[in-house]
Amino acid sequence: MAPKKRPNMEQPTTRVTRSSTRRVNSKPNYTDPDPPKPKRAKKTTPKSEPKPVVNAAVDSGSKCVVIEHCTQCNQFKIRAVKVKEGLENGVPGLEVRVNPEKPRRGCFEIREVGENGEKFVSLLDMKRPFGPMKALDMDKVISDIIEKIK
Repeated sequence: MAPKKRPNMEQPTTRVTRSSTRRVNSKPNYTDPDPPKPKRAKKTTPKSEPKPVVNAAVDSGSKCVVIEHCTQCNQFKIRAVKVKEGLENGVPGLEVRVNPEKPRRGCFEIREVGENGEKFVSLLDMKRPFGPMKALDMDKVISDIIEKIK
């Protein structure tokens, strides 16, 4: 068994370590660092006010046509934009919305929103190469829709 320590015989020794010598030789950290500069306020550019969401049922004065096209292929988008421009030019005051909701796959549909909700063109579940859509004469479709709306 190890001998017992003698309680008062030894003086407490101070250990000298690298960290203790650094503390002794360094400046005290009493000074407060400069307070951080206040952040600049973001410059607000005058943005156009968002259009209020108006349901077609509430606004009975103007008609609204919805063009729903699949995002799978660019051909859907090309035809939808062509129909949108044709309808806006042909019927003044007509509101045309393109994909207001998530579109269905393989779908190209042009319909009127409202109580009667007439469908002008409805091509659903088309598979590649989208033959029924490519067979459509878009100029004729646009003129037919304009006649039905007027």
